[in-house]
Amino acid sequence: GARRARRAAAPAQTRHRATADGSVAPGEDATAASSTATAADAPPTPKPPHVDGRRSYSDVPTGLEDSPTRRLVTEEQLASFRASIADELLLAPLTKGGNLPFRRLCVDFGCNVTVSEMVFARFLLRRNPVEKARLRRHHSEKLFGVQLATNQIVEGVNAAALAAEAGADFIDLNCGCPIHETWKRGLGAALLKKPKKLERLVRGIADGTRLPLTVKIRLGAGGSEAPARQLAEAVENAGAAAVIIHGRTKEQRYTRAANWDLIGEIQRERGIPVVGNGDILTHYEHRDRLARSGAHAAMTGRGALIKPWIFKEVAEGVEWAPTPEERVEVYLRLCSYFKEHFFTDEMGRGRYLDFMPWHFGFFCRYRPLPEDTYGAMASEHPLLQTRLGIVAAAEQASGADLPRMERLLRCESEEAHVRLSEALWDADGSVDKALELFETIANDGSLERWEAEAAASDRDNGMGGGDAIRG
Repeated sequence: GARRARRAAAPAQTRHRATADGSVAPGEDATAASSTATAADAPPTPKPPHVDGRRSYSDVPTGLEDSPTRRLVTEEQLASFRASIADELLLAPLTKGGNLPFRRLCVDFGCNVTVSEMVFARFLLRRNPVEKARLRRHHSEKLFGVQLATNQIVEGVNAAALAAEAGADFIDLNCGCPIHETWKRGLGAALLKKPKKLERLVRGIADGTRLPLTVKIRLGAGGSEAPARQLAEAVENAGAAAVIIHGRTKEQRYTRAANWDLIGEIQRERGIPVVGNGDILTHYEHRDRLARSGAHAAMTGRGALIKPWIFKEVAEGVEWAPTPEERVEVYLRLCSYFKEHFFTDEMGRGRYLDFMPWHFGFFCRYRPLPEDTYGAMASEHPLLQTRLGIVAAAEQASGADLPRMERLLRCESEEAHVRLSEALWDADGSVDKALELFETIANDGSLERWEAEAAASDRDNGMGGGDAIRG
């Protein structure tokens, strides 16, 4: 009864509705209306700032906070670098092939300018041990560059700083790698799709590093070579020390010969050095293509993988046609360099066997190409694997009876490449023991089986198919 009496004594609460101008209309509670009006008048809550996780390892480098556009590399440095690479044959940055032991072997044969394997800048800044290992330089390397893959300025500057600390003489920005793993990350050849964006990237890294910056490009990201001039202009405008041009587009890969005529036209149009790259396998091709194009220098990749002594030939101006025994000695030296690099325990042996059979996939393509016999072919059939295929077909048609050791070294079988690599490891640095082990392999019946398997396969004599994959 008391509760009912209190309810009856309480004043009635009429609900009113808030009108559009904020006044109160019948049917709503004044308190609720006031609350609604307050919420409407309040400014919107600001959205939290976007956090780009990709930049978590891309802090602004020390010294750049107050002067982000100040050039750190001097004109004297640039002039000295450009003079040091003039007329040289540079060793290209080679995925897997550009390892330290192989670069060391090329230096033995007279290579003066070497470049690391491609290093992913983002993973390097996360201190990934594989990427860090690619910064290592052998003391015999005279002029050593580190190639970086990045699409961010600060990330590139920071990675370049780590490369400089590790002993690099220059930085190369990868804008040409066609493999999917790089393309899907917006790196490599993907950077060629937007020249203006590329120019901003190159300028930012060139301004922020204390080392000369080169930029390696292709003629275009698609099938057309039309973007090549605009890309080279963008690289020059951005302040690069040189532009390295692989004379094919991303889509062409190794299906067409490198366009050295276009490389020459770009060199004549630009004010910075142009380094031409593509289809150089002999000293006379290096000589003739530099003369024809007027390029500042040249670069070779597959040519060095097939015959690391190409640098010796360029320096001396004559071909060196090593015997099978001399080639085994070269390959044994590379094995010894791998042992020094990876050590000789079981883990080191396993890592060696990840690399050496792969190298034999190129070593087996070697053929002597004397200028008096094949000089004209270099112009008529400039595509490297086309020339090697013609030579191999001619040898097969002639019915020449090659020594078994020569046949073994030319064998394309991956099983053969593993067996030969294991024999080199077991030879313990002895050329005689290596030759003995190779002779045993050549005469145990395996050679004929490997040759039969190669003949039955449709691999164009092994001169072209692998290149499209290895890129």
